[in-house]
Amino acid sequence: MKTHIPNALTLLNLFCGCIAVLAAVNNAFVAAACFVFSGIFFDFFDGFAARKLNVQSDLGLQLDSLADMVTSGLVPGIIMFKLLSLSVTDATGITWETQANILGQQSGYSITNTAVPLLGLLITLASAYRLAKFNIDTDQQTFFKGLPTPANALLILALPLILEYQNNDAINAVILNTWFLVLLTGFSCWILNAKVKLFALKFKDFSFKANATRYIFIILCLVLLVILHFAAIPLIIIIYILMSVIDTIKTK
Repeated sequence: MKTHIPNALTLLNLFCGCIAVLAAVNNAFVAAACFVFSGIFFDFFDGFAARKLNVQSDLGLQLDSLADMVTSGLVPGIIMFKLLSLSVTDATGITWETQANILGQQSGYSITNTAVPLLGLLITLASAYRLAKFNIDTDQQTFFKGLPTPANALLILALPLILEYQNNDAINAVILNTWFLVLLTGFSCWILNAKVKLFALKFKDFSFKANATRYIFIILCLVLLVILHFAAIPLIIIIYILMSVIDTIKTK
């Protein structure tokens, strides 16, 4: 019976991801974010449960990646597609969907604007590539090579939450800038598969000496979230990468 517990948690992750896809497609970004966060919660505890119950399996590994592909790969791609669609929306209110029905330069609309939102789906492709590499890499037990897909999903999902809840004109202008979103898409695709060694939040013991980087990072996360709310998430991801690089340099 206990062998099914981790897989059940993984399937809950996938279930949350499916609902998040439906929400994202229908522009319900807050609901999509909530279900992605729930999926990531189940994703963390399925591995934890498998280790504690000593029921790790190849099936569980494959199932975990398939669930992550939906929750942390497909959803952020759709969200970025939607944000890019908003960024290229004409001042008169002509949406991407309308532009997509207009052929070429007809009525003065550029085919470039029609294609740009599709760049957001590159995040989904990069996530699939990263998950496939992870499944065949035996090194990533205590660390990650490149940004994990759940962390990348949090980075992308933070953007509509900032727009919704923090409503700062200057920040909104940056988030809805097409060039910013295109550059962030490129960075996301790169960091997912970069050969950058990032620490994992896995504790073999709870001593401060052995886990100083993890404890400092967790404390910084809590402080930043209290002060900056959703705007803290992109900053947390940057700090995570920088602390990992520093930690790697120190251990060489």
